[in-house]
Amino acid sequence: MKKDIYILAIESSCDETSASIIKNGCEDIATVINSQIDVHRKYGGVVPEVASRLHLENITMVINECMEKANMKFEDLDAFACTYAPGLLGSLLVGVEATKALSFVYNKPFIAVNHMMGHIYANMIGNKLEYPLLSLIVSGGHTDLILMKDENSFEYLGQTLDDAIGEAYDKVARILSLPYPGGPNVEKYALKGEPSYKMPKILNDELYNFSFSGIKSYINNLVHNEYQRGNKVREYDVARSFQDCVTNHLVDKTKKALVNYNLKTLIISGGVASNTHIRQSLNDMCNSLGVKMYMPPKKYCTDNAAMIGAAAYILYKNKKFALLSTNAKSNVKL
Repeated sequence: MKKDIYILAIESSCDETSASIIKNGCEDIATVINSQIDVHRKYGGVVPEVASRLHLENITMVINECMEKANMKFEDLDAFACTYAPGLLGSLLVGVEATKALSFVYNKPFIAVNHMMGHIYANMIGNKLEYPLLSLIVSGGHTDLILMKDENSFEYLGQTLDDAIGEAYDKVARILSLPYPGGPNVEKYALKGEPSYKMPKILNDELYNFSFSGIKSYINNLVHNEYQRGNKVREYDVARSFQDCVTNHLVDKTKKALVNYNLKTLIISGGVASNTHIRQSLNDMCNSLGVKMYMPPKKYCTDNAAMIGAAAYILYKNKKFALLSTNAKSNVKL
């Protein structure tokens, strides 16, 4: 495209209220994130009604702060974008309605972005992606392997059959009585432990699907049985054994897809992609295969509006604008 394109994006699918201005899909001009984590920590997890109310309180402030940070006016923007699905319906509605209002008032295109597309294109910030490629999404609600022949095609090769990997991390954290958010705390414990507990092999087949409910139940039974026998539970070792097990599962399935489809590029994304052990293990696997791997900086792995702005640019280029009648949806695939 000849002129630079500036898009204001809004993300409110769960418990972060975020606004970002992205230039040409790859340059982060300004990003503001208002996290609700301290509020939800009191409840041990995200409370949807509380999340949506806090989005309502914070959305205008976050947008204005982003505009001031970028030193831009709404008239300078080329389009307005937001996450419309999937996510918590009440939270999504706040971002969708705010974005539609801006689009209507300033007569600029409205772009509705799938949250998972946002995670994928977080890799585009500061990078030029090479197609075809394999995308691995690892988050609290998703574990997906997607073949992308170009920037507009998404072919699911595999997905979780039950729990997502982030959900498994959170459940293991509860089993070990670790505070919310569970995933990062399990990772911290794993750093201090040894893989001394024997773990089961997960879905040892030729397909590309994942499963994490079994390992969660295995850890639950392991800890319960240790207590029943009067043994001391080595929490650090449990965390390490669990993390090694699920990481090996991710690496095995991803490697199988890369080899079988003869792909030379892997991108990873989603909140769990900020896990250092998982990032390093996937990177080591790619190096062994001669595969180029992209992963976003950790600040773009968890929910943020910059990734929504990056994905919105792809839709903008292809004139895939949404109607102002578009509504939020809690569960939509790419």
